[in-house]
Amino acid sequence: MAEDGVGAALARGLLSIARTGVVAALFSCFSVNPALSQADFPGSGALSGHGGAVRSMAVLADGRRLISGGFDSAVIVWNLHTNVAQRVFRHHDSTVNALAALDAECFASGGEDGRIALWCGDDEQPYRVLSGHSAPISSLLYLRERQLLASASWDRSIRLWRLSDGTSAGVIAGHDGPVTGLAHLADGALVSTSYDGQLRVTPAQGSGRTVRLESPLNAVAVAGDGVIVTAGADGKVRLFAADLQALGERDLGNGPLNALAVSPDGTVIAVAGIRTQVTLIRRQTLEVTGDILGPGLPVWSLAFSPDGSELFSGGVDRAVRRWNPLTAKPAGREIASAAPPERIAENEEGARVFRACRACHGLIAGDNSRAGPSLHGIMGRKIASAPGYSYSQALKQRDIVWSKETIAKLFEVGPNAYLPGTKMPEQTIPDPQARQALVDWLDRITR
Repeated sequence: MAEDGVGAALARGLLSIARTGVVAALFSCFSVNPALSQADFPGSGALSGHGGAVRSMAVLADGRRLISGGFDSAVIVWNLHTNVAQRVFRHHDSTVNALAALDAECFASGGEDGRIALWCGDDEQPYRVLSGHSAPISSLLYLRERQLLASASWDRSIRLWRLSDGTSAGVIAGHDGPVTGLAHLADGALVSTSYDGQLRVTPAQGSGRTVRLESPLNAVAVAGDGVIVTAGADGKVRLFAADLQALGERDLGNGPLNALAVSPDGTVIAVAGIRTQVTLIRRQTLEVTGDILGPGLPVWSLAFSPDGSELFSGGVDRAVRRWNPLTAKPAGREIASAAPPERIAENEEGARVFRACRACHGLIAGDNSRAGPSLHGIMGRKIASAPGYSYSQALKQRDIVWSKETIAKLFEVGPNAYLPGTKMPEQTIPDPQARQALVDWLDRITR
């Protein structure tokens, strides 16, 4: 029942993945699936709060907070010591494809809407919005030494922005397809990948260098010693020297790889794909050292903690999960549930149907740290009126009072038909008995 900016995302998909013919895998995360819930995976270190797949992540330099962006258009700041969501930011119109940690408590987010938002502290709105790209943002990179932000886009360009005032510091062209990834070498040279198969190195001064591969490239990272790592749509992980000399490759098979991260010490590569689990690879030998088999597959984003002791994955189950990269086992503590007290009986039919709503909605008053508002007191409440939640204009203009009948109608015809203009993901409950069980249960449990 959450508002969710996934309409455009589902229409276009992640371009480099969609063209491989597997974007249909996305739809599984937005259908009502009562069998899936965090409770089914105890001890898995899950941080749940997004209303759609977790598309991007970044860890702040202090290592105490992680930022995640989702298909639900939300950005969530997590406290990794307490495993709770500190803040939820909403600015982008759709999927948050990219995040970059800046200095102090600041970070940048890039959306499918083509905009880049700069955030600091607890301000509910970005302190600056950067516009210039004509297509979705795919990657963001902070160039600390130059105090620049680099952004890559499906419009085939890379733009540089001065963080001091938000003005343009230049546009880098040369890719023939959507730019999919950004990294940098120690000398400040930009490394970029594209759906056109190009791996390019663009120095701050002078001419660049490029190598073109037969397969589209979906992600890139650079190890501390300057070795470049790429992930391709052909399922291969490739290594290159800074001069783009090929150093080796590992074919994981089974289709496109879409998420990539390298440990801070450069020894471990983590990679995941639409059809593959998270795979851990020893960089020096390209030997597979472990597989993380789920839950949360497929995984859309990966990030290491600053000290390399943890690997974070963001998956289709709408959760961020914490793993030990040495053992491929869960790490950290599981987030405290926002479910109400013992009144919830998991074997009740209504509770079973509600499992699909848990990631987006809490049931306790004031629990608005998720993609959707708390459902506490929903019966008899006017639409778009729950305190503490930012609603879209489309919902604010509706004249609906929530009741068992109106909620049942919502899931009978679907959000797009019942609430035109909503960002809520399209989902229905075709079975009349299941709808009735849900609304009867909500009527009792939310009072």
